[in-house]
Amino acid sequence: MKLVVQVRLLPTPEQAAALEATLRAVNAAACQVSTLAYDQRVFRNYDLRKHAYTSIKDHYGLAAQAAQHVIKKVADAYAVLHANLRAGNLGKPGSARRLKAESKPIVFRSEAAQPFDDRCLSWQIDARTVSIWTVAGRLKDLTFTASAEQLKTLSAYRKGESDLVCRDGMWFLIATCDLPDRPVSLPDGFLGVDLGIANIATTSTGTRHCGKALNAVRHRRRELRRRLQAKGTKSAKRLLKKRRRAEARFAANTNHVIAKQIVTEAERTGQGIALEDLQGIRDRVRLRKPQRVTLHAWSFHQLGSFISYKAARAGVAIIHVDPSYTSQQCSACGHVDKNNRPDQETFSCTSCGFAEHADVNAARNIASRGVAGWAVSHAA
Repeated sequence: MKLVVQVRLLPTPEQAAALEATLRAVNAAACQVSTLAYDQRVFRNYDLRKHAYTSIKDHYGLAAQAAQHVIKKVADAYAVLHANLRAGNLGKPGSARRLKAESKPIVFRSEAAQPFDDRCLSWQIDARTVSIWTVAGRLKDLTFTASAEQLKTLSAYRKGESDLVCRDGMWFLIATCDLPDRPVSLPDGFLGVDLGIANIATTSTGTRHCGKALNAVRHRRRELRRRLQAKGTKSAKRLLKKRRRAEARFAANTNHVIAKQIVTEAERTGQGIALEDLQGIRDRVRLRKPQRVTLHAWSFHQLGSFISYKAARAGVAIIHVDPSYTSQQCSACGHVDKNNRPDQETFSCTSCGFAEHADVNAARNIASRGVAGWAVSHAA
């Protein structure tokens, strides 16, 4: 299982200037290679090397390995673009969004991340320093800070490339770590998880991670953002820039907390975790306008991915099930009827009279489908 560890660099002003110059150089080179690839319709890594390697190495003062990483970055960017075009993620052929993506070469920001391998970057974990190549020469004894757990993970499992990132004037290295897969324990039943708007996540045991307070915070921040955008002054724009990642950090932290609690409960009880397969949920559901903002703004996919990787680290089985009619189906008798939901919170079966909180009932249906799906997929 692959994870990333992000550590913060603590460069001196001279070291920071060298790092900044390096990012500007490699991304300017990447833009040149991208234009060449687009004009000549050459997108494969090794073909691009024949056309661009010598010119960018000499013109931008790049080391040999750095120049190859620039070319590979461009090739990977076009591979992602073409995959999105084939999958229809950028619209149908002829649509404005698709034409915009196809009509010009990919452009790299001057501070876009740059990958470094072990030839360009070496770690001294015990000393908490790194040695990294820059256009100003090799920087040695560049200090970084990390938690004890991060240091342990880096020391034992770091493998492959690390990305140099500049974010809001701060410098980070994001290292790839390859952890061994933990054997999945045979589950004793499944913990169903229903994802929603009023409650971010509800488990089949009745635990509800309420979204009311979260939505209030997000509504307040959204209103502040709207007022600042309408104001349009320099100070308003400065504050908007300062706060632009605040909600993303807030959502990620909330999703981490919820995911950890769910995985801990499943691990403690010896159960697996059953999640809804929410692929394409934004295209399927029909909601009132106020709810659309909440649905499209909250990262349910991120929450699901956090649960999945935390479950894999803990050896907890996980399965994705079809979410169709889980909110209308009675978890006691199986009767499906939209009239079983008289309101958002309440589930009351019109057949057997069973009553429960609607999200808990849905989570129990997801848990049942998890048991059935596991039995089918792991039949002897």
